[in-house]
Amino acid sequence: MRRSRANNDQDKPINWRIFKQLWPYLTEFKQRVWLAILCLVAAKVASVGLPFVLKYTVDALNLDTTAEQILVAPIALIIAYGGLRLANVLFGEIRDTLFGRVTERAMRRLGLTVFKHLHKLDLDFHLSRQTGGLSRDIERGSSGISFLMRFMVFNIGPTLLEIIMVVGILFYNYGFTFAAIILSSVVLYVSFSVKATDWRTRFVREVNQADNSTTTRAVDSLLNFETVKYFNNEQYEANRYDSDLATWETARRKNRLSLFALNGGQAFIIAAAMTSMMAMAAINVANGTMTIGDFVLINAFTMQIFMPLNFLGFVYREIRGSLANIENLFDLLAKKPQVTDTPNAADLTVDTGTIVFDNVAFGYRPDRQILKGVSFSVAPGSKVAIVGESGSGKSTIVKLLFRFYDPQSGTVSIDGVSLADVTQASVRKHIGIVPQDTVLFNDTIEENIRYGRPDASDEEVAEAIRLAHLDKFIAGLPEGGNTAVGERGLKLSGGEKQRVAIARTILKRPPIMVFDEATSSLDSQSEQAILAALREIAQGHTSIMIAHRLSTIVDADNIIVLDKGQIIEQGDHQSLLDKQGAYAALWAAQQRKSAD
Repeated sequence: MRRSRANNDQDKPINWRIFKQLWPYLTEFKQRVWLAILCLVAAKVASVGLPFVLKYTVDALNLDTTAEQILVAPIALIIAYGGLRLANVLFGEIRDTLFGRVTERAMRRLGLTVFKHLHKLDLDFHLSRQTGGLSRDIERGSSGISFLMRFMVFNIGPTLLEIIMVVGILFYNYGFTFAAIILSSVVLYVSFSVKATDWRTRFVREVNQADNSTTTRAVDSLLNFETVKYFNNEQYEANRYDSDLATWETARRKNRLSLFALNGGQAFIIAAAMTSMMAMAAINVANGTMTIGDFVLINAFTMQIFMPLNFLGFVYREIRGSLANIENLFDLLAKKPQVTDTPNAADLTVDTGTIVFDNVAFGYRPDRQILKGVSFSVAPGSKVAIVGESGSGKSTIVKLLFRFYDPQSGTVSIDGVSLADVTQASVRKHIGIVPQDTVLFNDTIEENIRYGRPDASDEEVAEAIRLAHLDKFIAGLPEGGNTAVGERGLKLSGGEKQRVAIARTILKRPPIMVFDEATSSLDSQSEQAILAALREIAQGHTSIMIAHRLSTIVDADNIIVLDKGQIIEQGDHQSLLDKQGAYAALWAAQQRKSAD
């Protein structure tokens, strides 16, 4: 389906409203923009003056005058030519320098806006995204803004200004025919470039899609290289990657052939126009109606027009691609999160840490309900455990508590305040979690722990390390706490990563703590040590434990047993055993397994 949507997008028209969307990002340095425009005009005036200097120089050299006159006039004109050439370059450089700051600031502001917006999007977006393709869209969009600003504003605009000036000069000095040839060739060239570029845009987009697919395939495979090795599927992955590369190769070939057709047509139009202009000028010189200086001027103007005009074709093609890439970037900004704060949402203040799920129903899809009228409460400072088979809804309860999703019916509240009425940031500020699948940043161990509270002191970090029983492990490392953990923490074992996650949550010290299989990757000895530490830090805190091993939650104040999204039992460990129900059966099964 993803490829189908990409193919449908290839033929849609460019959204020219992108310029309106970009404008707010360019208004920070208005004075620089106006100064750059003045430099642009000055550079073009100097550029248009150059052919006139050449004309007068040639005519002066062609006059039958004394040696002194032959030397004085041309030398003065040549000095003037050099001055105009220098002014043209300097004004152009000043223009680019002035506007460079505008472009860079716009890229910075938009890049930050996109980054912050992506973090605001809901969990569904991030679970279904393709990281490689997304990063390329952001990269291409930022590069597209740079290209668009530099070339659209300061190349296409100046080129059109120069064309208008040259056509007017030719018409005034040499008549309708010369001006008509230049004007008609420009119109024909631009029309052909637009039509041909529109035709080949689909080939450019096919290349982008193929490039995205290969990058995504490579990133996905390399991130899961352990799984690849476990199943001995290196060749299978290579074959899939080569298949994507073959698609990319075909798309590149089509793109190259279409570019050849475009460039060939443009070259023919330029050659025909220049030949016509030179032929007419030569005939007029032979007839005596024009001087050799006029011939040089027309030749210079023709070359001067077609040089940027030739570049205009390239710029238009690139702007077309840049607009498509920027459109993808703004499409990301147009995505709306499913979970949003109400306009008057207040910050949550946690006094006691009472949690209440009141008749909560939720499903990730309309045809699959996960939670069905779940109701329970967690008293202040108490420890509640949630158990059940895989898919019963345990992790969904945690996601609703963090407000990654809003329930379809019912309410989730903390201290009597519905989470829907407060800001998401304030909810997550008061809840800490030790997840089952701990993913670490590609940084040092200490910095990953400090992530729980970035402003924490070194002493507080060291205390969190001690409570998580990481101190001996870190002391045994050559670089200690400055040891890099690798991408996604792959240099650490599962148990070591979980201890880092525990230390990070300890450092945060929130009033509400969630442990999602927090000791699942630990051996029995480490598990008991960390459970003792967790009991110590959980004192005075409201805590929820998602548990698979029932031995870790026997001291829970209340144990909730879920089955297919419904609570079928709850109570403390002993009362549930006395009921001889689902919990007792699960306990007996685990005890037999431990005995074996």
